Amino acid sequence: MLNKQQAEGRYQISVVSLDELVPQDHLVRKIENAIDFSFIYDLVKDRYSLDNGRPSIDPVVLIKMVLIQYLFGIRSMRQTIKEIETNIAYRWFLGYDFTQPIPHFTTFGKNYVRRFQGTDLFQKIFTRILEEACHHGFVDPSVLYIDSTHVKASANKNKYI
Repeated sequence: MLNKQQAEGRYQISVVSLDELVPQDHLVRKIENAIDFSFIYDLVKDRYSLDNGRPSIDPVVLIKMVLIQYLFGIRSMRQTIKEIETNIAYRWFLGYDFTQPIPHFTTFGKNYVRRFQGTDLFQKIFTRILEEACHHGFVDPSVLYIDSTHVKASANKNKYI
């Protein structure tokens, strides 16, 4: 018997938590359970004002956005934000529900320039995340690859300059 799916499901209101929608074996759930990102607050607290200005984007969210980009091979922050807007697991990982707007794609870049540039904070944060990832078995440190993209030299054997 031919069954035709009705589009009415798009307009239904359902009571469901994001936690129920993210599979137990999803990579972001495994990372969230293994890595404690709260160390980031202590590292960056001197870069934020405590008593004035508008509320900031959570620095853990900023780092997790970059982590999503690298883990899932997304080529740009603009595309990463588009993916986060539509991917339930990514929203869950960041702690955002369906109603919260995802930060603009320029938010990380502006924060990087204003808060991290000229410091080793970014390196410290990702070194710590990498150490914890190795400790929990997400990374196999027995083999190390370094970007070795072959770039053809623009060289002329007849010129020495």
